[in-house]
Amino acid sequence: MSTQETVKSLSQAFGPLPASHFRGQTRVVVPVDRLHEVLKFLKEGRGFDFLVDITCVDYLYYRDAVDRFGLVYLVANTATNERITIRALVNDPDPEAPSVVDLWRGADWMEREVWDLFGVRFTGHPDLRRILLPDEFSAFPLRKDYPLQGRGERHNFPVITRAES
Repeated sequence: MSTQETVKSLSQAFGPLPASHFRGQTRVVVPVDRLHEVLKFLKEGRGFDFLVDITCVDYLYYRDAVDRFGLVYLVANTATNERITIRALVNDPDPEAPSVVDLWRGADWMEREVWDLFGVRFTGHPDLRRILLPDEFSAFPLRKDYPLQGRGERHNFPVITRAES
């Protein structure tokens, strides 16, 4: 099987989906409300048994971008060595997408990382809480509007003196 066949089967199952191919890489854009069922189809119907990564892109200052965030799911079929990238777009004020922990247990920490650094909430996640930053941290540092200078988040942390440490 090839990624072209996978894209064709996705279009047959879910209607036309924007897809692109470049240097052997295939990318498909999926509406966020169909994201879970598309990924479930890829896993159960097309053998994509390995979730390589979940990440996010902040399109805040992109000239032609309409949506704020792009969730990026990299999945692979270990039997055929086929890979495909699925992208779903979400927006402020409350960016959210369905969790895929029920499909791949490894998505647990990946979704927590995206939540921690970008603020995209995953509905249905069993334990969505910060994984890299302390609980007192109130912002999302990989967003493009996060301040690069100034006090940042330091004002939220308790001051520890030498005598207390």
